[in-house]
Amino acid sequence: MLNPVIFKANDIRGIIAEQWDGEGAYALGRAYAEVMDEEKVVVSRDMRVSGPFVQEAFMRGVRDGGVSVVDAGLASTDGLWFASGFLDLPGVQITSSHNPPEYNGMKFCLRRALPVTPQFLLDLADKAMGYDQDGCPPPVNAGTYEQRDTLPDYVDYLTSLVDLNGIRRLRVVVDAGNGMGGHTAPAVFAGLNAELIGLYLDLDGNFPNHQPNPLEPQNLVDAQKAVRETGADLAIVFDGDADRAFIIDERGDVVSPSTITAMIAVSELAREPGATIVVNTITSSGVREIVEEHGGQVVESRVGHTYMKALMASRNAIFGGEHSAHYYFRDFFGADTGMLAGLHVLSALGHSDQPLSALTAQYSRYAGSGEINSTVHNAQACMDKVARELAAQGEVAWPDGLKVTGPNWWASLRSSNTEPLLRLNVEAATPARVEELVSVVLTLIGEESEKS
Repeated sequence: MLNPVIFKANDIRGIIAEQWDGEGAYALGRAYAEVMDEEKVVVSRDMRVSGPFVQEAFMRGVRDGGVSVVDAGLASTDGLWFASGFLDLPGVQITSSHNPPEYNGMKFCLRRALPVTPQFLLDLADKAMGYDQDGCPPPVNAGTYEQRDTLPDYVDYLTSLVDLNGIRRLRVVVDAGNGMGGHTAPAVFAGLNAELIGLYLDLDGNFPNHQPNPLEPQNLVDAQKAVRETGADLAIVFDGDADRAFIIDERGDVVSPSTITAMIAVSELAREPGATIVVNTITSSGVREIVEEHGGQVVESRVGHTYMKALMASRNAIFGGEHSAHYYFRDFFGADTGMLAGLHVLSALGHSDQPLSALTAQYSRYAGSGEINSTVHNAQACMDKVARELAAQGEVAWPDGLKVTGPNWWASLRSSNTEPLLRLNVEAATPARVEELVSVVLTLIGEESEKS
């Protein structure tokens, strides 16, 4: 079973047993073998309950399509990106990131973690839906199968990319949310001059403590409390597949991902002056200002890892950051990794005598709303209404959904690539102006929604 709704702009995500199942995973494997047209692929999965049978069915389909499989077992998504680069193979990660337990999905990459194209995803969907409806062709000569644990290589590679020598000892809270950060963080921290204070490190796809989505403030509360109670220097909160990481300072305050983007960008520009930094349409304007002040160049991408990775590759960018806490590194095959971003923060803090709140203050210039999600029946109608009403106050553009820009403020509305939500982000010079703009936009959305 394959419901076409599972095919998203950047990946596959859907409810197991309702929108897709093992037979659908097998059909996807057969389709993948044909569309990718490679001799071998590396496949891994996260800790979701449905992960083992989805991975098995998908790999069986791939092998029946004549393609060999390297089974990397349990891995974070950035662990799969690493395996792809390290082994020089295309890769598939069985994951649904931060979605609820009943979901599962797939993320894809080409050799050396390069992004797949939108056309690849369209061709895969078309072929898989055809196989699901009409049946798969008879198996060809089966591809080979081998298992490979790349976690030790992942740890060695990550820690080689950041200067962690001579850092002062740090106390670090890590909240894995029962996701894949619980698999990677202990292995990485074993070699660091840091005390790991773990929260929910045990892998549990039912997410019994909180949902593994650090974009939602309620999912950061436990880490904030732990920092204050233990006197930790910072906290790192991972999403379910651990490719994103939110940072919390020693006071228990959340550090904006845009601030982290600016801080890492300055560090990367110090070792490669004039380099290119990629941001997306909802990254703070302060990042562009800071990067340009330090001699770097900024290019803007649509939201989403396939778009960001493609632009990173085409522009040979040294680093990229999204306001959703995805951080991309040229040295990490141009892919996103929450763990490497966390190590950059540890390096900067460990080589400084300042607390993290003081260290990051210089990289924060504007107030922001954070992401505010609304469930609506007609996202485009809502965006059109907001565009009409705010046109007199600012410049209306459609770079990735709607963005209205005024003097020292902007408001962005875009449909989610993965969920039936309309996402609002607002930035302004002061918190009061942010609150005013949020209130105006949410009121307009509510008025339009009432008509539907």
